[in-house]
Amino acid sequence: MGIELIVGLGNPGTEYEATRHNAGFWWVESVARANNVQLSQESKFFGRVARLKSPEAWLLTPTTFMNASGQAVGALARFYRIAPESILVVHDELDLEAGIAKLKKGGGNGGHNGLKDIAAHLGSTDFWRLRLGIGHPGDAKDVINYVLHKPSREEFSLIDSAIKNTTGLLPLLLAGDFETAMLKLHTKVK
Repeated sequence: MGIELIVGLGNPGTEYEATRHNAGFWWVESVARANNVQLSQESKFFGRVARLKSPEAWLLTPTTFMNASGQAVGALARFYRIAPESILVVHDELDLEAGIAKLKKGGGNGGHNGLKDIAAHLGSTDFWRLRLGIGHPGDAKDVINYVLHKPSREEFSLIDSAIKNTTGLLPLLLAGDFETAMLKLHTKVK
């Protein structure tokens, strides 16, 4: 069973558009552009939604704030009867350097409130996560300020490269070939 719903996490509003916390939005918007589909506001799903045609899958960027992302994910997943195992959540990851991306299924939330809320609304942590590295400010007390600010030009370039590299895995993810996707993503070419 492949991915049927891809959720990009971020915060709505122009003041957050270019912030590190919106890396998940950037990823989904990149996929929408590449597939010539438009994300449109859908109030019953608390977010912007688009449908990929072949193979079929939903794209979602919640318009709730990050900490309430589960409201949107839960609403769409319940409506279309999409199991947690068929959901991919793309999000910023403090524990990975900018430019690094990792794919995994399940696990904890690592202090990420968006993931925490999604798990609460789905009643499961068994969804897939594509973690886009944004780096860490070095001190835990600086995290909120760090994620809600723009990356440097160099950091943005690294994050953008990771987005380009990982959107190329989309056919494998939609087909459910997670093993090959992880192998391609996590294997360093020498």
